[in-house]
Order: sequence, then structure tokens, then C-alpha cells
Amino acid sequence: MIEARHLRVLRAVATTGSFSAAARELGCTQPAVSQQMKALESSAGTTLLIRTGREMRLTQAGEALVRHASGILAGLTAAEEEVAAIAGLRAGRVRLVSFPSGSSTLVPGALAALRAEHPGTRVSLVEAEPPRSVGLLRDGDCDIALAFRYGTTGGEWDDLVVRPLLTDRLIGLVPEGHRLAEAESVSIGELADESWIAGCPRCRRQLVEVCEASGFTPRIDFATDDYPAVMGLVGAGLGVAVLPELAVESVRPKGARTVAVEPAIEREIVALTLPDLARVPAVAATLDQLSLAAAR
Repeated sequence: MIEARHLRVLRAVATTGSFSAAARELGCTQPAVSQQMKALESSAGTTLLIRTGREMRLTQAGEALVRHASGILAGLTAAEEEVAAIAGLRAGRVRLVSFPSGSSTLVPGALAALRAEHPGTRVSLVEAEPPRSVGLLRDGDCDIALAFRYGTTGGEWDDLVVRPLLTDRLIGLVPEGHRLAEAESVSIGELADESWIAGCPRCRRQLVEVCEASGFTPRIDFATDDYPAVMGLVGAGLGVAVLPELAVESVRPKGARTVAVEPAIEREIVALTLPDLARVPAVAATLDQLSLAAAR
């Protein structure tokens, strides 16, 4: 294998015409130059230099290697500078995937703070609900996945680095003229006979489980992943819903009232990444900013 340090020596010899002059240019001894040239010729499997009097002359193979050496060494220098920039957060890229209510609440503040502190770091954002977002992370299609779960599923994320962000409580939504619109809190069982409007599949499944635990199966007449649509349907008097507090924060409900729901339904909001990615400076900085945004 040809090493970069040997190429630097070869180029110095070709430029100066001798081992002694190359040693002076490189700041080393003549025997060291001679030793490295022998190692390079051994790696190349052919003679690269021929002594002619007091000077060294390149063979055809030596000329070819010197011709390529400049490009190789220039590329290596550029790579070293780019890596140093990324490591120092002067540059870098982070691919973030988030569920919609996280995109509209946690992500903007986190990315604004990241840009202010590290303007050279670029972040892209794509929306996806878990478990699809987690699949994108495992497949290498993103660097951080903002995700949520209800309760703790054993082993679900054991292969990932999990950064807990906050606990998001689900709250009830009823039309303004609803009999329970003025209540501070309602039992989920008090909504047993209502028409329901359900959200994303994971939230929908959790709703059904909570309702069944309270002795009834909710009649879901509308289902949509679009939280503003859920609020619009409730506001129009077409049913009731439970939504994450983050979702309600991001859209002002028109014609709808929020009420606390008992028993409490909570979801854990987390940022996920792979163990190797967690050591990348730009990824670590983004995780830190997401934590700070969640704490505000």
C-alpha cells in the first residue's frame, strides 16, 4: 500500500533533485529520506529513482507516480481540512426526521439556536411518524429521528441512543357548545356515546386501548393524520377528539374547547440516533438544542 508520507518524500526528491536537498526541505535526515524511498519502491514493486552523478532521475514509473501524487496529496489535504471543519462545527450536515407536531413546536426553536451558534451546520427536515421515522434512521436515511411512544415497549429502541425530551399529555377537544365544554376535566367514559375524530395510527390505537379499558369502544367516524383537520372537524361540531398537547399548541382551535382527560394519557417524546452518529459533533449539537427547546 502506497502511503501519503512516502508520496510527499518522492515529490520533494523530484522537485529538489537529491536526497540531501529533499531532506532539508522536509526537515528530516538524508537516511530517513532514503529509507522512505526504499519503502515506496517496495510498495510500488518497481524502481522509481535512478542516481545520475549527484542527482536523482525519475524512472517512467516514478514520473507517473509524481504526476498522480500532486492530486492525491491535494485531495488528502482538502479532506483533512473538511473533516477538521466538521469536527469543529464550522461545517456539517444533519438529516432530521420529525413527526408533524414536533416539527411545528420543538424543531423550529432548536434549529434556530443551532444556526445561531454554528452557522456552518446545515440541517434538512423531513416529516414522518414513528415507526416509519425510526425505520429511516436504522436504514441510514436520516441522522436523528424525533419520535414518541405510549408507555415503554421493551426492546423497541435498545439498539439506538435515546435522548428523552419531554412527556406530552393528551388533552380532550370538544365543540364550544358541547355539554362538557366548561368542564375542567372529564372522564374518558363520559365521552363513550360521542362521535370520535382520531389522529395518526399510533395515537388512534392508543385511544382505542384507553377507551376499551374504560369499558367502551369509541365510534370513530373520522380519521386523519392532519391535526388542523382534527381541530376543524371538532370545531364544526362533528365529534370529539384527544390530541397531544404539542399538536394543540401548534394550531389555535377555532370553535373547540380543550379539557383535561382522565385517566391521563401521556406519550414520551424522544430524539433517537445511532450510537456511532451520537459521536458526530453536528449530531450531538442538534440533540443538545432539541433538549433545550423541549425544556423551554
